[in-house]
Amino acid sequence: EYWLACNEERAAQARFGAVMCCCGPCAIYRRSALASLLDQYESQYFRGKPSDFGEDRHLTILMLKAGFRTEYVPSAIAATVVPNKLGPYLRQQLRWARSTFRDTLLGLRLLPNLNRFLTLDVVGQNLGPLLLALSVLTGLAQLALTGNVPWLPALMIVAMTMIHCSVVALRARQLRFLGFSLHAFISIFLLLPLKAYALCTLS
Repeated sequence: EYWLACNEERAAQARFGAVMCCCGPCAIYRRSALASLLDQYESQYFRGKPSDFGEDRHLTILMLKAGFRTEYVPSAIAATVVPNKLGPYLRQQLRWARSTFRDTLLGLRLLPNLNRFLTLDVVGQNLGPLLLALSVLTGLAQLALTGNVPWLPALMIVAMTMIHCSVVALRARQLRFLGFSLHAFISIFLLLPLKAYALCTLS
């Protein structure tokens, strides 16, 4: 998941002019740039309340608003602590989902000045889970009301997942990335409800 986020998502964003979230544990900033934004960064509020999540994404938005560049360096190496149990993983994903939704609202004004791909990427990050949720809900409704299994949407989700994981396995030259296709079950049954909850509890 971390490899995908860096070597696909952020690498693509950088190709089109700006990384939209410089991850906390592996981001480095020019000191003068950080000093000029420190007051804004330390007084982070959302809907009138102090905010203590998504600080890396928020700092990236501040940098871009101030006219600084954000770039991705694929040769950089960083170490960080990651969740290794389901509970901490879901808490992390809840923070990330809230941060994505909130900072998308804060960063909308930036998008017209950036490459159109970045607008497409931001829209996709926010609408993608919604469209997947609608597919799952309509499929379940079809199954409940008619007794017919929605094979076509299910096969489309499986096919897209396998194509994605195969491309990543080829790019990374590691077959273990094919196993990431199992993450689709986590996305559908755990992360979609969690993202809906995050959207309803942004404050």
